[in-house]
Amino acid sequence: IAIAIETREKLLPSLILLNKELKKKIKEFNKIIKIGRTHYQDATPLTLGDEFGAFQSQIRNGYIRIEKALEEILYLAQGGTAVGTGLNSSREFSIGFIKALESIMGIEFKNSKNFFESLSSHEPILNFSGAVNTLVSCCYKISNDIRLLSSGPRCGINEIVLPHNEPGSSIMPGKVNPTQCEALSQVCIFLQGLH
Repeated sequence: IAIAIETREKLLPSLILLNKELKKKIKEFNKIIKIGRTHYQDATPLTLGDEFGAFQSQIRNGYIRIEKALEEILYLAQGGTAVGTGLNSSREFSIGFIKALESIMGIEFKNSKNFFESLSSHEPILNFSGAVNTLVSCCYKISNDIRLLSSGPRCGINEIVLPHNEPGSSIMPGKVNPTQCEALSQVCIFLQGLH
């Protein structure tokens, strides 16, 4: 129940917002021509919008994976007492509980298809964690791509200039680090560890 609530109220809306912002960047960067790379070596030209289109596609596909994994999470074993036999419970209780929960939460929970399995294993949660971890890996890749493309300004690639949100360094005045990418990377690594 907690996974469904947090996913519906926080994760999915955040992904919708990120997807929307990336679509704006695709349009904004559509005419900026740059070089593409394979193995860090110059390849064919593309637009910065094309690169951000790849990021947007990754986020959209991550959203779809999470939605699909969430479907399994919505099956509850309420009423599957005594190792799944349903002893001292009733089908009416299970159905009533699911209906009450749906009216309170606004989420369409369902009765477990097999109480024995639902009570003895956690594959739906593991599958969901895998979908989230896939999204996290995607975000880590995007962060690293942007960090690499913004490296410089004189001795790096320097194709993207990130906003100066935290200019300065204790030993190198005027230096600006891509702290947005660093923060995202640290969150991604933390979440990968949780998975």
